[in-house]
Amino acid sequence: MAQHYLVCGTEDCKRNCQFYCNPCHQRLCEGCRDEHQKSPDTKEHEVVTYKQRKPQLPEEKCNLHPKRNVEILCKECNVPLCAKCIFLKEHAGHQLDDLEEKYAEKVAFCRSEISKIQEYYLSTSQGLKKEIKEDVMEIKKTMDNIRNSIKAEAESLKELVDRVTSDKLEQANKIEETLLKTLNLQKKTYEDYTEYLEKLLKEFHRYKSITNFRVLFSEDFDKLKIQSIPETTQLVLPVFTAGQFYKDDVSKLLGSVNFPNTKPDNRRIKPMETASTQLKLTGKQTRRDVEKLDMKQTLSLSSSVTKVREYTVPGVDNVCHISLGKSGRLWGSDDSGNLVQIDLQGNQLQKIQTSGKYEGYHTVTQDGDLIYTDRKNKVINRIQQDNTITEFIKTGDWEPLSIHSSRINGDILVGMIKDKEAKVTRYNKTGKEIQNIQRDNKEQELYKYPHYITENINGDICTSDFNKQAVVVVNRSGEHRFSYTGQGSVFYPYGICTDLLGHIIVCNGYSGNNSLDIIDQDGQFLSLLLTPQQGIRLRGLCVDDESHLHLGQFYIPTVTVYKYLQ
Repeated sequence: MAQHYLVCGTEDCKRNCQFYCNPCHQRLCEGCRDEHQKSPDTKEHEVVTYKQRKPQLPEEKCNLHPKRNVEILCKECNVPLCAKCIFLKEHAGHQLDDLEEKYAEKVAFCRSEISKIQEYYLSTSQGLKKEIKEDVMEIKKTMDNIRNSIKAEAESLKELVDRVTSDKLEQANKIEETLLKTLNLQKKTYEDYTEYLEKLLKEFHRYKSITNFRVLFSEDFDKLKIQSIPETTQLVLPVFTAGQFYKDDVSKLLGSVNFPNTKPDNRRIKPMETASTQLKLTGKQTRRDVEKLDMKQTLSLSSSVTKVREYTVPGVDNVCHISLGKSGRLWGSDDSGNLVQIDLQGNQLQKIQTSGKYEGYHTVTQDGDLIYTDRKNKVINRIQQDNTITEFIKTGDWEPLSIHSSRINGDILVGMIKDKEAKVTRYNKTGKEIQNIQRDNKEQELYKYPHYITENINGDICTSDFNKQAVVVVNRSGEHRFSYTGQGSVFYPYGICTDLLGHIIVCNGYSGNNSLDIIDQDGQFLSLLLTPQQGIRLRGLCVDDESHLHLGQFYIPTVTVYKYLQ
């Protein structure tokens, strides 16, 4: 039903009420207001907009003088009085106030508090309640991951026990084989000696039966001597010494679940909006949003980039991908499969040949090891810090393209393809598969060729997909958040990384529109850090611990370091 507008209170005037006379408590339209202020009797009256009106004091009879209305407040007794009450002895000399003014102040205070409750306290508490609900879900996910990690650690330990058991059984088999070989040799010695004795026995029997006794005094007879029985060594049999281990030892091997040695922060309550701050915070904002706001107060995107230094990666033709390791060391790779590690001075430390090309196919783990995809053999290899290379994960029928080790929890994210399908798989740090992301909630394919991948500070998985010509971003649960398709007519994303502020930085590798795009964690375009006019062909990139941007180029083995935050 339609609502009737508020009409003017002047008799016979039916126009819209816009103003209010506080002394008269009368509603006024614009015309009646002008007349009201011209009248000698009311020209001094306070006329305000209707929203700013003072409430009219309700009629209430005096307890002592029932025919009179209360209209005065005794400040010292804090009781309402009528005009006749002020002459009573108990109120003599007391300070008095206009009851209507005081009533208006109280009503105004109530309105202010109601506004605060409705616009701030309720929304803020609802926001904190929602945050707790999100934390409950986060705890469930975290504990599920911990339980999966415990199981994975146990499986890993079981596999290790099986391998050690197999090695020890093999060792026992070899010991048995050696002992039996020695005993067989001793057996052969006595078999030969027995054969010799039987032959000698025949000789003595022959000589005993000879009739010509002179033969017994011949030189041949004198040579017949019984050789001593050969000596052999009694073998010492091996014994098994049982290992000594206890429940605590096994518990230590399987890790532990505990709280970090940090004091928990209080939940951050959004500040009330004031004219000085003009902070537009809503109840929907969470602790992470506030932390991001705090971070931006000390670090922000600069209006221009500044070249800091430049270095060469020896042993590669170009730099298609960069992985930062510990102690400032980094790994760089080209489109020919050359993977090189260098130190801070640019010296080559090691070089291996891989099947990688235009992909972000290597990453450094939390432990400092490098892991890289072998697309040809469909495995993920690990290079430990002693430079040994071992097979880490088998990917079955899927070809692994891109890989990223999470800085949040050590999980490993892998972009893969098979025939005309593509997906992102999450493994825990022990290599156990825990999640597959392939389609959105409408069962539409998310990826076509996920050849670079990274993770944002909020847990979002950011994938550079060449064939989709987009950066595809999903949350940690695998739900599609947004896709960024660049600023020009053609967008071919290559290297991708994120920074401390949650910015997503991606190389647009299209030759006619080569640029470096930066967007926020919600997909909003912020700026082009580098443009085609600067004449560069970008491929690989990463951000170091000092928030400097390392950019690898396509035609030359050069990495340029830029400062882009202030």
